[in-house]
Amino acid sequence: MHSEQEVNRAIELYADMIRRICLLHLKNHADTEDVFQEVFLKYILYSGAFENEEHEKAWFIRVTVNSCKDFMRNIFRRSTVPLDALSEDAASVMPEQMEILQVVLSLPTKYKDVIYLHYYEGYTAKEIGTILNKKENTIYSLLSRGRELLKKELGGEGI
Repeated sequence: MHSEQEVNRAIELYADMIRRICLLHLKNHADTEDVFQEVFLKYILYSGAFENEEHEKAWFIRVTVNSCKDFMRNIFRRSTVPLDALSEDAASVMPEQMEILQVVLSLPTKYKDVIYLHYYEGYTAKEIGTILNKKENTIYSLLSRGRELLKKELGGEGI
């Protein structure tokens, strides 16, 4: 188990990243908070040691992605409509940003994950491969295909 000081440090370092990953997958603030708490509970109970800060960050990303997938598999979750779809928050975002966000969120998970980690978190293909347990060349292929899907959906020349 981790101490309160270690948990507070981890929250300070990784809270924003974890929330962004959750929002990307769940598209809902309430569900994001549920998974956010679950991820940090898993961290508190985790008894292993991390090699360095990058290893710890990769652990948080992997646990967050897996927790989101588990949450989405829940039968109750599949039979509800998120209230955020009707909220005023959606109207406050610029139309172009909403369109791009909608297209990114509509991508299949395998493309959404690598695009997020590469463009928003700044990971290289090799690092993403390590995090997602995939070969580096597979990551390059997923990035390329994901960009092509975005290009087709947005009707543009590039991202």
